[in-house]
Amino acid sequence: MSYRVSRRSLLLSAAALAATAGPLATGARAAAKTPKVLVIGLDGALLTRIKAADAPHLGALMAAGLTAPSTLYADPLAPTMSGPGWSTLITGVWPDKHHVRDNAFTGHEFARYPDFLTRIETAKPSLTTYAVSSWAPLTDTVFSAAVDTRVSTPSAEYDTGTTSRAVARLKGAGPDAVFVQLDNIDHAGHGHGAASTQYLDAIHTADAQVGEMVAAVKARPTYASEDWLIMVTADHGHTDAGGHGGSTLPERSTFLIATGPTLSAGSVRYDVKMPDVAASALAHLGIALDPAWDLDGRPVQQPQPDDFDTLRPKLTARTDETGIPAAVLGHTHTPPAGWSVDNSAMGTGGVTEWRGWSFTTDEFWTQSQRDQQRESNVRARGVFAVADGDEWQDKAFTGTFDSTLVGPAWTVTGGRPATLTYTTYYRHESPQKGEVLVSFDGAAPVAVRTYTADVPSRTETVTLQVPSGARTARVRFRYTGGNNWYWVIDGVRLTQS
Repeated sequence: MSYRVSRRSLLLSAAALAATAGPLATGARAAAKTPKVLVIGLDGALLTRIKAADAPHLGALMAAGLTAPSTLYADPLAPTMSGPGWSTLITGVWPDKHHVRDNAFTGHEFARYPDFLTRIETAKPSLTTYAVSSWAPLTDTVFSAAVDTRVSTPSAEYDTGTTSRAVARLKGAGPDAVFVQLDNIDHAGHGHGAASTQYLDAIHTADAQVGEMVAAVKARPTYASEDWLIMVTADHGHTDAGGHGGSTLPERSTFLIATGPTLSAGSVRYDVKMPDVAASALAHLGIALDPAWDLDGRPVQQPQPDDFDTLRPKLTARTDETGIPAAVLGHTHTPPAGWSVDNSAMGTGGVTEWRGWSFTTDEFWTQSQRDQQRESNVRARGVFAVADGDEWQDKAFTGTFDSTLVGPAWTVTGGRPATLTYTTYYRHESPQKGEVLVSFDGAAPVAVRTYTADVPSRTETVTLQVPSGARTARVRFRYTGGNNWYWVIDGVRLTQS
């Protein structure tokens, strides 16, 4: 049993909190209210099973706000276990930064990448933070001693005790940011499998507990003057037979259900990732995200769709691939407006889906062949571009893989530097090469970056010297190789200050 009592003996009044709260992007009406955050984690919950279960409270949250199915990594980045999953949600960074790879938290980097409640305490120490968990490592290890109150519920009380404590705290004065973790869905998954009635029953119970917490928020005497962001999420999924830790899509599945002032009722998005939970909580409380924090998350209240995401309505089912479920729509060769694909040097035949640059999703691409590190493509979002020579050569072909993704003609001002940014993930095997080339006003393209070794998922920034008098710039991504690996590109932007 672990109880850590608040270090404050006096709670700030709602008026004082309103005075210290940061501005919101929702205009004067919402800015006049006091922002508050509630994050509820349902360990091992699958969104597909929530939709199949008797879960009216979660259903009401989905109807009132945002639903965002999402996916995780797999080994070698980290297995789909609770330690890495919760650490990613709570810190706002992926496992390659927080370094949690198991449930022992060995080698964690929480000093460098602290939990979001600790960041709240550092940025706005006047705010009140509270965390309660049925799984003790979260409140004992992941959340730091800077958090006002951390409670590890005794095992004999389990989720019932966690819920009652959360409800009592939500009904009282304060708090400003609350994290709650419920564990029994994961317990049912291990004991009976995600396809079982016991798993659905556990979702039903958790749904009722979520309902109690939401009701406690709405029953607050100060609720009318408050602006609540409520987020419900999960650390990993489960197989039908039960268990997680592997690379199957059910194990890698997670989600975010969120209600808040800028989130449209009944909306569905596919660009949300696990680290966004922490970033969204911070942004809602008016805390600017410092670039020095090196967060991977971005606020769900501030979507940043790119050109590739416009292709979602054009995605189709598999053609040659057999491992991808036939119902999954996740592939197209049609580029977005302004973009093109030059396959003039591309070989013929091969697997249709991957002949030249293609546009796809994590759900589709990773199921083409599991456990070849496609699951580590964590920083691409929604629809992304991929050149996959490895999969292309899994069917009879001639020639080599040589395809160029060509961007639109961006307007630039000559004589001033420009910044090219994009998300990349490149897995190398010789003879293979990835080239980023830039041309100005239709001149010959010049390579500004070349890939001939593995590059983990990351965001690249390239400074371009724009020639005097230049008016347009065009970026090309050329991938050449044989039966080698792949290259992912997403979020391409060209800006000038």
